[in-house]
Amino acid sequence: MHQATLDDLSTVSEILSEAAAWLDRQNMTLWQPEHISKSTIIQDVELGLFYIAFCEGIAAGVVIFQTEDLVFWPDITQSDSAFLHRLAVRRSFAGGSVSTQIFRWAIEYSRELGKHFLRLDCVADRPRLRSVYENFGFKHHSDRQVGDYFVARYEYEICNLKN
Repeated sequence: MHQATLDDLSTVSEILSEAAAWLDRQNMTLWQPEHISKSTIIQDVELGLFYIAFCEGIAAGVVIFQTEDLVFWPDITQSDSAFLHRLAVRRSFAGGSVSTQIFRWAIEYSRELGKHFLRLDCVADRPRLRSVYENFGFKHHSDRQVGDYFVARYEYEICNLKN
């Protein structure tokens, strides 16, 4: 995994745009173009929130890794959790290994930061995506209305914390 820099802005935007276009073709629109354009995501890249997963030397997926999420998880203690958002994988690498790589990295990074949980969410009416999370080991935590989205929230308990 590589923390994205401004030099990676186009790559991050391309991966997000490719995933958004595929979701649109499946009638599962999630991100509008204005939500994943370079001008919109540049701040998150500058803040060091985006990470890039590589497969065979090619940028294959992206994810936002945060240590606070007061929008989707305002009702929990923030200090013991890390959060994933905007996970996207190029279609040529779809099938699980890139997302698994991202999850494993995020769990290890969360462990290094002393976190007890890795949390994420998705639109609740996405059974295939929910099964990806559940098959990896994320447990359903709760459902919540967040703005226009009704989301299913998931958590992965991190064991063997380093002290």
